[in-house]
Amino acid sequence: MAQFARPDADVQLDGWTDPSFSVIDEVVADDGDKTVSPLAPTADTLIVGLSDVEDPQVDTGHIVRYRYQKNAAGGAQIDLDVRLLQTAVEIAAWNHTNIANGWTTAAQTLSAPQAQSISDYTALRLEFKANQI
Repeated sequence: MAQFARPDADVQLDGWTDPSFSVIDEVVADDGDKTVSPLAPTADTLIVGLSDVEDPQVDTGHIVRYRYQKNAAGGAQIDLDVRLLQTAVEIAAWNHTNIANGWTTAAQTLSAPQAQSISDYTALRLEFKANQI
């Protein structure tokens, strides 16, 4: 049975605008309802807690989905680092270099070792860190 862990708590907000988990917890993405990093981010971090799910007892089919964009064409390069955490322990990480103007949907599939490293499905978090280059 498919389970979906959605943002359900603010953990760290570091200067993000409208930085509440409630603006990024939709079942269907609402691009008018979003959180925004500072204008010239320098490792500004947003961490949200994810809702509790049960251990699926399998090491396949673990997918992390999120959407991101730069709000204006041109300008400074913005990189985005995203990490899946179990409390403060990194499970997986992804880097998006020079993100584009316009929404991008990421669907990151965890490897079997990454999925196996999750021991507490009630302690998962997503971290977003924006950097202007």
